[in-house]
Amino acid sequence: MIDILRNRRSVRKFEDRKIEEEKLDVLKEALVRSPSSRSINPWEFILVDDRDTLEKLSRSKQHGAGFLAGAAVAVAVLGDTTGSDTCIEDCSIAAITLQYAAESLGLGSCWCQIRLRAHGEDKTAEGFVREILDIQEHYLVECIIGIGYPAESKSPHAHEDLDWGKVRLFSV
Repeated sequence: MIDILRNRRSVRKFEDRKIEEEKLDVLKEALVRSPSSRSINPWEFILVDDRDTLEKLSRSKQHGAGFLAGAAVAVAVLGDTTGSDTCIEDCSIAAITLQYAAESLGLGSCWCQIRLRAHGEDKTAEGFVREILDIQEHYLVECIIGIGYPAESKSPHAHEDLDWGKVRLFSV
């Protein structure tokens, strides 16, 4: 697990290559095995592999979504706001679980924040994605994770460059 954490980097350039069904099955399993508060599992996931839809999703916000057009699969992470007061947290856990699973399979990924982002002056990114994917109003759209075979290589962050000052030990 620590090697996955060490090596995972955000990948925004993907090969034009489909992900095998066996690997997609592992990614789906990782999603539904994600921990959630009180095991409520207030999330749902929409996997998109249609090129036209990926292109539309790449325009979901003003900056930072373009890479979705080149992904083999995009996973919209939705939270059911009627069933949990921690759906945002649970969705975030599921999204990063998905990214770590992708890394373990030799796939690259990148998080595209949707919740609380603007599509334009008159529409939110969430509203835009909701229309494209026909998502009901009681679901929030936390993020979209783009996944595919990496067409770029990034070195891991060096151990000595990590911000160790962010970790403190409190003991009495």
